[in-house]
Amino acid sequence: MGTIWIMGELLAEIMRPRVGMTLSEIGDFTGPFPSGAPGNFIDTVVKLGHKGGIISGVGDDDFGRCITDRLERDGVDCRYVLKSGNNSTAVAFVTYFDDGSRKFIFHIGNTPVAEARAPDMAGIGEVNYFHMMGCSLMAAPSLYSEMIKAMRGFAAKGAKISFDPNIRPELLKGRPLESIIGPVMELCNVLMPGVEELKLISGCETVESGVKKLFENPALEYIALKRGGDGCTIYTGADDKGFDFGIYKVEVRDPTGAGDSFDAGFLCGLCEGLSIEETVKMATAAAALNTAAFGPMEGDISRETVRAMIDRG
Repeated sequence: MGTIWIMGELLAEIMRPRVGMTLSEIGDFTGPFPSGAPGNFIDTVVKLGHKGGIISGVGDDDFGRCITDRLERDGVDCRYVLKSGNNSTAVAFVTYFDDGSRKFIFHIGNTPVAEARAPDMAGIGEVNYFHMMGCSLMAAPSLYSEMIKAMRGFAAKGAKISFDPNIRPELLKGRPLESIIGPVMELCNVLMPGVEELKLISGCETVESGVKKLFENPALEYIALKRGGDGCTIYTGADDKGFDFGIYKVEVRDPTGAGDSFDAGFLCGLCEGLSIEETVKMATAAAALNTAAFGPMEGDISRETVRAMIDRG
């Protein structure tokens, strides 16, 4: 089994209980749910039997305890999660619409997330992958600089760098994307974008040309292109036509966190030395199980449930 680390935001998610409720209208919310894309990711890593740790910050409050209690219960290494008495835990409000789209209101910038610092690498053992997420890079300038510092420290220890662009327009705030993700792309070994993200990052109008351009980076080994309800395509080189894989059908209750669980399953498969076909099955099953529950970390994900879904087909 491998060891995977991540740095980024942890937050309490407050959700509309029914599809189609806007955030502007008076009505019910449900939560708090432990969340934050990095938290969703690393929770899936440990549920799949691997070692996982997160570098982040939460408030010394009930929302912070809700999040860290869940992660620690599941087995995540939280020793580098700062517990701040200065600011409250980050919060996201989210609602869903009939077409599958979501809308968020984030309260992240002036929270303990911005206080997180890159760890002393002497205290961290061997690591297989250090995972980066674009939403974390965009959350706060101080967090950005510490994440880049941590990424370079993990890479110097021999960890491979994986990256999910996870672009949130609400967090970009007019800043040029290249200035944010450029340093990550230089070291990226595994890239896991959506279709529009791949086009945006590469500056190309088609997936094929974008894949070819991105593989000009000699460090890049895999592109796992996530296509939502159409599954994914895995590329292993500029001339690779791609390996397509569909989805495991479940009754979707909440899509938040599905991409995070896919990322985790994909890296876990690589850590285990599985074939690319078995790796993508693990990733896809983890994502499906995540969507079958209401709440970003509430999916019944384990090695056993993943294997059962794969065997069921």
